[in-house]
Amino acid sequence: MNFELLSGAFWMRPVFYVAVAFVLFFVLFGKKLWAGLQTMLDARIDAIRKELAEAASLRREAETMLKEAQAQREAALASAKQMLDYARDEATRVAARANAEAEASASRRERMALDRISAAEIAALRDVRLAAVEVASLAAEQVMRQSFGQEADAVLVDHAIAGLPGALSGARYA
Repeated sequence: MNFELLSGAFWMRPVFYVAVAFVLFFVLFGKKLWAGLQTMLDARIDAIRKELAEAASLRREAETMLKEAQAQREAALASAKQMLDYARDEATRVAARANAEAEASASRRERMALDRISAAEIAALRDVRLAAVEVASLAAEQVMRQSFGQEADAVLVDHAIAGLPGALSGARYA
């Protein structure tokens, strides 16, 4: 055992005085230091609590914003789907309308072509009849020239002139 600690030499060492000064310092100023330290720690705790409360509030706001964004996204997707469906339906209607108009146009053109063909047939028949009448009248004229002479012509003209008033009076009543 070291007996020097019990002897007077212990009191003479600087370590002893530093230890005594340290203890006296904490006895005298310890409460003030502890109170200041405690106040500083309490302030830091309050600041941390405020930051945590603010972080929790920001998190709630972020979650709310996320839910709103998801709802808006879903609404936008539904709206886009609805627009696509409407566009498809409209395209189908437009295609059907265009098809019906094309068929109607083709039908009109066909009708017009048939009308033209019919008109051409009628014109051709009229032309054939006119040609037949001309041929028949020329043939009749030639037959009459060959069959009749001037005397027969004069008798026929006199007979036609005599029958003219009766033919004209019958035409009035007809």
